[in-house]
Amino acid sequence: MTSKSIETEEVQKSNSYPKAVPYIIGNEAAERFSFYGMRSILPTFLIAQFFNPTFNPLLQQTAEAQSNQKVHMFVALAYIMPILGGIAADWFFGKYKVILYVSILYCFGHLMLAMFDTDLALFSIGMTVIAAGAGGIKSNVSANVGDQFDKTNEHFMSKVYGWFYFSINAGSFLSTYFIPEINKKYGSAWAFGIPGVLMALATLIFFLGRKKYIRVPPTGINRNNFIFISFYALINMGKRVKGDHWLDVAKASYDPQKVDDIKAVYRLIIVFAFIPIFWALWDQNLSEWVLQAQKIDLNIGLGFTLLPEQVQIFNPFFLVSFIPVFTYFVYPFFEKLGIKTTPLRRLGVGFFLTALSFVIIAMIQENIDAGGKPSVWWQILAYLVLAWGEILVSITGLEYAYTNSPKSMKSTMTAIFYSTVSIGNLAVSLINENIANKGFFAQLDGAKYFWFFAALMFASFLVYISIASRMKETRYVGVTE
Repeated sequence: MTSKSIETEEVQKSNSYPKAVPYIIGNEAAERFSFYGMRSILPTFLIAQFFNPTFNPLLQQTAEAQSNQKVHMFVALAYIMPILGGIAADWFFGKYKVILYVSILYCFGHLMLAMFDTDLALFSIGMTVIAAGAGGIKSNVSANVGDQFDKTNEHFMSKVYGWFYFSINAGSFLSTYFIPEINKKYGSAWAFGIPGVLMALATLIFFLGRKKYIRVPPTGINRNNFIFISFYALINMGKRVKGDHWLDVAKASYDPQKVDDIKAVYRLIIVFAFIPIFWALWDQNLSEWVLQAQKIDLNIGLGFTLLPEQVQIFNPFFLVSFIPVFTYFVYPFFEKLGIKTTPLRRLGVGFFLTALSFVIIAMIQENIDAGGKPSVWWQILAYLVLAWGEILVSITGLEYAYTNSPKSMKSTMTAIFYSTVSIGNLAVSLINENIANKGFFAQLDGAKYFWFFAALMFASFLVYISIASRMKETRYVGVTE
């Protein structure tokens, strides 16, 4: 083959999106409606139904901490399960089978919430089943997006990931508005049952696209995998030649190329180490911020007053509104100025904005603590800033997890990205459990609670920018192994 033909082959690009994209996006929108629909009323429902049904003011602080503890533990479980789902897909069954079968389990979890909304023990089991279902498919759905691309259509990947995230927030937006209304008018059984219907629809949409997907077969368990190589390198670190990477010692017994691939994975993990703090803050907009909304003026003008659970609708609204703005205007604008909007830079700015959103929330809480009743528009401002941070961190993180991990590790590495959500929520859950038990963190009452998390995020941001400047990227897209 001549050099000219090679050059022609390299620049030949497809003008069409992958055929499976509409099914993946439709499935994600319906699934996210189901997840965020049930979650939109969860914090207030747990307090009203189980932890403080008489609304005794003396019990409210403890009840809020108990609700926050349970909600964040639920989210922590939902986002640690992607590791098992990713391994099951990468090693044994493939993404398609894992997504389909676990989605069916997911539907049963919703059914349990609708049937047992007056029994805390059985309701909690339903939450666990939903967490297992949502988590089991999560890493595979987003990785399945990346699997549909090769070198001919890679240039569409960022846009498709943007639309994928758009579908998440479209489903979230609709459910966050309608499910609290349904809960108010028809009760919790309907409010938890309708998301189950949407999950069944999500499963059906995914099944209908079965002939359109590019399916990456499972690799099976082989000795040249991430776990075996990492373990071997750790126990043989004493044999490492001075100046070599700590993983290089494994090259004598394992495939050297696989060892180099895993180096890229650890570079990815270094970046991911900062993301749990982002999620520790972000997920509070669906719990602590909702409880704060019960104490502010919810009149948005024109005679329209929101329910406390509905204020969170502004998060998906702003995301749906600003994802195209960032994709088609903000990033290109800075590129034209000669400022490359690399994933690492996007993450850093996202961390800063997330901390800033908590500064706004802390100031709102100071007003409440002083006896005031601030306007909901201040909380809406915080949601706007948080949405900008989320666009820069979450969308970028999903794409970064896929493009910077080796082919055989893509679902697993996406699962590791999602496990950062679990770690962040676990930390918040434990802090709230400590508050409920009158422990050390009980001193974080009122605005002090939010100032604590704002300071934590700012400190993490400063450490991140000192490390990110030395990080390098290794992209694995359309690479055959």
